[in-house]
Amino acid sequence: MTTCEGKTSIEEMAYKKKVAVIDDRFDSYEIEAGILEPLGAELEVHPSLSREEAPAVLKNTDAVLMNCFDMNETIIYSMEKCGIISRYGVGTDNVDIQAASKKGIWVSNVPDYASEDVSDHAFALLLACVRKITYKDRMIRSGRWNVHQDQKSRRIRGKTLGIIGHGNIGKAFHRKTASLGLNRTLVWDPYISPAEITRLGGTPASLRMIFEKADYISIHVPLSEETRHFIGREEFSAMKNDVILINTSRGPVIDEEAAAWALETGEIGYAGLDVFETEPLPESSPLKTMDNVILSDHAGWYNVESVMELKRKAAENIASYFETGKPVYPVNKVGQP
Repeated sequence: MTTCEGKTSIEEMAYKKKVAVIDDRFDSYEIEAGILEPLGAELEVHPSLSREEAPAVLKNTDAVLMNCFDMNETIIYSMEKCGIISRYGVGTDNVDIQAASKKGIWVSNVPDYASEDVSDHAFALLLACVRKITYKDRMIRSGRWNVHQDQKSRRIRGKTLGIIGHGNIGKAFHRKTASLGLNRTLVWDPYISPAEITRLGGTPASLRMIFEKADYISIHVPLSEETRHFIGREEFSAMKNDVILINTSRGPVIDEEAAAWALETGEIGYAGLDVFETEPLPESSPLKTMDNVILSDHAGWYNVESVMELKRKAAENIASYFETGKPVYPVNKVGQP
């Protein structure tokens, strides 16, 4: 059991490691407690913790479990005992990883918990956009019928799909769309060799080629300085006018103002969006008034089973740190050259 230097064996037995749960998102933390309490840890849940309150609250915590909280440099440097920040989820763009590394704090995530779920959601959005499902539902509820001429559907078979990002989720999405009878699947991912993309049934392609040739485009990249707003007006203008765009990755990957412009002016045909630059999506967003976009509430990751897996693996990162000094899924390097 990891303890503070200088404690006696009696003090070791009495000392409880503090694990702070911030931006309280779940109804229960029984799974996390079941993993961490046997290691001499206690969970302290802090719902609605503000950035101003965080330094005082987290000063003496040994570990942090978090999701959407803005874990910035100021807060990280204020934590005097923390050894690990474990994030519920795949992305870590809301954690200052450089500051954590300098402070000697591990950052961990759960990179493999929702590949099937997010790819299912992207697949569902694609089919719903192709078949105009939500539009038909709204029109029927309002008393209309035979509305297929309002928004014309086209056959999927023989079309070209573009996949931007071919990590775990992108690969799962690729596998699921392979049954649709597509003519080809263009894949862009600078971190995967063309030979590997070809082996998996894709055609290596540049972003420009995907924008110009694809009938359907699905985005599966993490948010970074390189990918922030890397799809804007110029990229939308290069796409086919009837292209369907799916985004289940991160909202800021797309310039949302440019996306609204492209949908409104007919630069692109349809979009299925699960993520947005500001969440929840503001009431003033023009996307809410458009009939050629399907919206969902950053729910691609969610189902009952994925939540249980996420909670377990996020807690296991901390348990591994307590037992071995290193999380199961480290994002950064601590104490290493």
